[in-house]
Amino acid sequence: MDRPELPLPQLHAFVVLAEELHFGRAAARLGIAQPPLSQQIRRLEEKVGYPLFDRGAGRVALTSAGRALLPSARRALTGLADGLATARAVGSGRAGRLRIGFAASLALTVLPGLLREFRQRFPQAHLDIQEMTTAPQLDALRDRTIDMGLLREPPADRSELGFRTVLREPFVAVLPATHPLAAQRTVPLGQLAGEPFVLLPRAAGPQLYDRITGLCEAAGFTPRIAQHAVEWQTVCALVETGLGVSVAPASIRRIRLKGVAFRRIEPAAARTRAVVAWREGDSNPLVGELLATIGQVLPHRAARGAVSAPAAPDARS
Repeated sequence: MDRPELPLPQLHAFVVLAEELHFGRAAARLGIAQPPLSQQIRRLEEKVGYPLFDRGAGRVALTSAGRALLPSARRALTGLADGLATARAVGSGRAGRLRIGFAASLALTVLPGLLREFRQRFPQAHLDIQEMTTAPQLDALRDRTIDMGLLREPPADRSELGFRTVLREPFVAVLPATHPLAAQRTVPLGQLAGEPFVLLPRAAGPQLYDRITGLCEAAGFTPRIAQHAVEWQTVCALVETGLGVSVAPASIRRIRLKGVAFRRIEPAAARTRAVVAWREGDSNPLVGELLATIGQVLPHRAARGAVSAPAAPDARS
């Protein structure tokens, strides 16, 4: 047997009358006249099949059927109100889910402050944060398994993706603390010729890998890769053991290892660039909200070197 549908206006009228137990007061609270209220209640009683109210002389009281229906009717109305509020919050960008990939080294720089500010502005938003190297982030963006990424050295091919610079920083030499070059304040890159190198694999971030090896080649040598490691913290740990040296973004200095020395390199003008990436035309309003937050929290960084349109879809200030 099919279950009868109970229209929400009739449930609303029923709940208000059950709370007031007076047709005049209930009608005034609903903003309607008494006859339409009575019609709503009669239609609801027809659907239920039993009276919901005893209408005695000068009094209105719930029947046993009415008392049984009241909790469910209240839950239905509350659920609808909550659903509407959630839909409005998600639609406006104040709530919803935002999946963000990030390169581990950016957790040492821009990521904490950016996420802290975003959470203060949008406390109802759910952030799903995933640590990923650059190449997997780009794949995840195109596969729609993340909504935004914080990565290093974006590719030249920007099809379907937008990028905005959030950080430019120099490179440093990563040396065992006992290495003779660790006694110098600055290391000309050419002095690392012949040293074994520990680097991230090219597949993890082709542009960053090529940037580092390109700097070495400009200094007159091709680095000899002795060991690969997927994360910079592992790179530093392997350098500490004496397996080799490395060249890394300067923020890696925040990884505190007693057996590792970080030294400025020459050419000092060499920089690495970190960007926020997103799909152009993404319908998730939180994408635009995070970009707006970046523009306000990191204006001196995000405003320089943008490689795509500075506004995201549905961006709001």
